[in-house]
Amino acid sequence: MRTREDSTGLHTVLGFGRGHPALARLAKAAVYAAIVAVFAGPLLALLFGAFGHTTEPTRFSLVPNGLRLTNFEIAAERGVLRYLVNSLVVVGFGLLLQITVSVLAAYALARKRFRGSALAMFAILSTMMLPDEVLAIPLSVVLSDLPLLHVNLIGTYAGMVLPVGAWAVSILVMTEFMRDVPVTMEEAARIDGAGELRVFWSVILPTCRPALGVAGVFGFTMIWDQYLLPLIVAREATQFTLPIALRTLRADDQVGLGVLLAGALLALLPSVVAFLLFQRQFTSGLTTEAFKR
Repeated sequence: MRTREDSTGLHTVLGFGRGHPALARLAKAAVYAAIVAVFAGPLLALLFGAFGHTTEPTRFSLVPNGLRLTNFEIAAERGVLRYLVNSLVVVGFGLLLQITVSVLAAYALARKRFRGSALAMFAILSTMMLPDEVLAIPLSVVLSDLPLLHVNLIGTYAGMVLPVGAWAVSILVMTEFMRDVPVTMEEAARIDGAGELRVFWSVILPTCRPALGVAGVFGFTMIWDQYLLPLIVAREATQFTLPIALRTLRADDQVGLGVLLAGALLALLPSVVAFLLFQRQFTSGLTTEAFKR
């Protein structure tokens, strides 16, 4: 009943509830068709272009001329699958490291009292104000000679993983969720004899499962879309990730637009799969945070 009332109110705001019923239905269908075209149009164009076949590589058509896997075969010959594996390796280890650092940092900031905690949080949030282009040169200098260890990480997977291990957005999300965990739960666990690690693992972390979903989806997307970092670290073409591969395909005059769209489709699929895996936790986390506000 509530859904029907909301739908009726929406139709009234849009002007569908006034005038002739046939014209109102026609106008409603036109608006819905426009919305579908705006949001689904690019995806359909991507699918048709990736699986379609065209005689002229520089032309693109929304009407598929036969569905084939030729574009994917050419993309595989150009090493796109190798770049896809590189991206999966980087995002796998990078996301694992990022989630670990985020939950530990958030636990310290949210559940512990120490001097300088506000300053530490301010320093973490200030990193969100710096664009990647500003950090490019300092990051390349640090990776070429890691402080204290004096190790050169340029040309290694570790050089692509370590810089994404700490992200202010994930730390902020986890901190805000951990702050809302009732203190009584933690005190009850300590009365039962639970230690620090037990309280963190069995009491605090399970209640933050929705936040882990949000941080997982956002973190996966952030690492997967990295372009400047792999460009700085990679020394050989075999170390490129998929975003760099798409740029090289675009600059290659011998491949067509369909091959580029096939590579773009391969780059899109992991993000979709990651969202579907964390969908329940992601939506639950956003809904919980919205009700808190």
